[in-house]
Amino acid sequence: MARRLLLISTSTVFGTRYLEHAFDELRDVLRGVKRVLFVPFALKDRAGYAAKARAAFEEIGFGLDSLHESRDAERAILGAEAIFCGGGNTFRLLDALYDLDALLPIRRRVEEGMPYTGASAGSNLACPTIMTTNDMPIVEPLSFEALGLVPFQINPHYLDPVPGATHMGETRETRIREFHEENAWPVVGLREGAMLRVEGESVELRGRAGARVFRRGQEPVEVTPVAEIQTLVE
Repeated sequence: MARRLLLISTSTVFGTRYLEHAFDELRDVLRGVKRVLFVPFALKDRAGYAAKARAAFEEIGFGLDSLHESRDAERAILGAEAIFCGGGNTFRLLDALYDLDALLPIRRRVEEGMPYTGASAGSNLACPTIMTTNDMPIVEPLSFEALGLVPFQINPHYLDPVPGATHMGETRETRIREFHEENAWPVVGLREGAMLRVEGESVELRGRAGARVFRRGQEPVEVTPVAEIQTLVE
């Protein structure tokens, strides 16, 4: 497989600027690329979002075009050198991409070796479905089926239970266990600052924070970077 992905839990870690914590990884996975195609549809203000992303990518040496500025989405995707899909509301993101018939062109280009990078909702989009997002369904997409670039699910912004907390609502772990009552895909709970680097068959946890890997019928596995987790998620 020609996959070349960087799937980031969050675009901003406390105390840093937008994407700053991922600059080195982005430079590496985008080596040889001159311009990145930005997918801004997870936020309502697409122009403002594109300007923010453009400033970050220009700082690390890449030009940026935004898909919302193109009159022909498929043509823009087919001509792209790489994609970065920004975070926000995952349901709104997926709904917009269904409206544009953009999922299949993106999937085909990534299968051909085009780098795909994303943060938060953009990482959810790389999974088989968006069913492990944390977002409210503010719109109703045609389906929950996403790009399927990896054979596992991601829960971005993963939070551990707080010892002594009096909140009686469900924890992230509880929600993921509920997901596994109905579905079999492994789920990677990515803490803030964590990211997954996917190269071909390799799936490696990187970044400044760890992850928990949940598999149906098994106890979660704690992983700290840098670690190869392919055998846990395939």
